[in-house]
Formats: sequence, C-alpha cells, structure tokens
Amino acid sequence: MLPPLQYYLIVYVLNSRYLLEQLSMNIPTSNRRLYKHLDFVTASLVAVLIVSNIAASKLMQVGPFQFDGGTFLFPLSYIFGDILTEVYGYKSSRRVIWTGFFWLFVTALTLAIVDGATPAQGWDLQSSFHAVLGQTWRIVIASLCGFLVGEFSNSYVLAKMKIWSQGRFLWMRTIGSTIAGEGVDTIVFTVIAFGGTIPNEVLLNLIISGYLFKVAIEAVFTPVTYRVVGWLKKVEHEDYYDVGTNFNPFLIGDVNTGTPNAKV
Repeated sequence: MLPPLQYYLIVYVLNSRYLLEQLSMNIPTSNRRLYKHLDFVTASLVAVLIVSNIAASKLMQVGPFQFDGGTFLFPLSYIFGDILTEVYGYKSSRRVIWTGFFWLFVTALTLAIVDGATPAQGWDLQSSFHAVLGQTWRIVIASLCGFLVGEFSNSYVLAKMKIWSQGRFLWMRTIGSTIAGEGVDTIVFTVIAFGGTIPNEVLLNLIISGYLFKVAIEAVFTPVTYRVVGWLKKVEHEDYYDVGTNFNPFLIGDVNTGTPNAKV
C-alpha cells in the first residue's frame, strides 16, 4: 500500500500527462485559426476558476443570504465563457473548459500533496494551512463536476440560441445561458460538497442565494459583455456560428478553423 503522498504524486503525473496530451493533440497548424486575444481570455478564465475554488472553502453570511467565498468572483467565469462561445465558438470554448478543468485538478492535487507533506521543523502553521487549503476530496470533486456540467451547459445553450436568434439579442443569450449553466453548476456543487453535512434549510439557502447572486452579476455586467464582445469580434475578425458543430464535450481535438461566420 503506497503512502498517501506517493499515491498523490503518481496520480498527479499520470493525469497531468494524459490531459496535456489530449489538449495538445497533433493538430495541423494549417487547420488552426490564430487569434490575438484568445490566450488572454483563456488565462483569465483559468485564474478566476483557481482563485474562486480556493475562496469557496469559507462560508459567509451577507444579510439574509449565505454564500461560499468563491461566489463573488466565480460568476466572471461564466462571463468569460459567454465571450468565448459568442466570439470564438463552441469548439474553442470546449478546449478552454478542459484547460480550466485540468488546472483546477492540478491545483487541488498540488494542495493535497503539500498538505500531506511533513512540515519543516520550526514551522508551526500546519494546522492553519490544513484548515484553509487542506480541501477535502468531496469539495474537489464537487468543484470539478459542477464546473464541467455548468460550463458546457452554458456554452451549449448560448451557441444554440445564437443560431436560433440569428445573432440578435445578445443579452438574451448571455443571461439565458447563465440561467441554465449556473443553475446546474450551483446545484451540483452544493449538493455534492455540503449535502448531508449541513441542515437542509442551510443547503437550500446556499443554492438559492448563490444562484440568484450569480445570475444577477451576469445581468449587471451585460453592458460590459456587449462592449467586450463587440470589440473582440472587430479585432479578431470573427463571429462564429456553430452550424453543424458536434457538441460532444469530449472532442477536444476538434478545433475552430475560423468558419462558419455567417448567419443562417
């Protein structure tokens, strides 16, 4: 039986290698559409996910509402997700979602390895470190599951609504997709993370409070989303419509080649 630290290291290496191979499959360069700002949007989404995931370990009381600490920043991940799908299409968004999933996994596993390692002599903060960053695997699994189903639901709904609306009513697409994605995400995360450990009324309060707050943030940021989307479409010369797209979330190697970009 391997010690926990060695076990975590082996899982870390094997999963990191597999996911990186999937995200960097041998796709001909000629088939890739190069964008100016896709890397920044990707990095921003990943950063928001990691910070939110760490902050979520604290439950807060704000008036009559109860939130986990990640609630304040996490809605931005859906705004970035809306921008990705609206401008670059579902295929690009799919790869970014899996990139975010990979780094969430790496973050959680790194914290678990460090938390399980023997503290140095004279360093007396192990209990504090464990209390703040020693996330249980239940929280980790809840975060990963909630993120995947929520982000893919958000991206799918927005891509389909864009085709149905022929590119009109962006506000309806961003808010509508967030209602779907955040709803699934909030329920999955909260139930897996806290179900059975806190009273049912507190669990329901967490779900309702978090959901309403996240959707409200999306609505408030709609003017900003409009400006960013309009600017990116102009500088990237892209306005992707997912006509004929295979929405299988596991087709990571199916990349956006820059077409189609016309209304149908």
